[in-house]
Amino acid sequence: MTTDLTSYKLACIIARFLDEKIAKDISILNISNVSSFADYFVLCSAQTTTQVKALTENLTDKIKTTFSRLPLGRENDIKNRWNLVDYGDVVVHILHQDDRDAYAIEKFWNHSYSIPQKTWLEESEEYSEYK
Repeated sequence: MTTDLTSYKLACIIARFLDEKIAKDISILNISNVSSFADYFVLCSAQTTTQVKALTENLTDKIKTTFSRLPLGRENDIKNRWNLVDYGDVVVHILHQDDRDAYAIEKFWNHSYSIPQKTWLEESEEYSEYK
């Protein structure tokens, strides 16, 4: 496994980790040309607040175990319907499906570039649990 971890590669790996834990509607947005605080957003949905929390915990554990990397910050709303995990260059949003629909982050950041699922799956294949 590579030790040269770019923000693009990290975003792809995060998307895969979320996908393998049954996150829904995973999207990677390249915001590097329109934002000064991060290069990528990774967004996904869950059906329950329990799933939102479980996806967040699993992701932070996998990134810590795989890359010895801790988030710079974590936030969640009081009802645990929207969790944010900040890795600096990559910010992860794990939202309850209803909140994702309501906030429409992709529409707000519609001037960013979306990474196709096929691309991020290929880019992160070496990190699959299901080789």
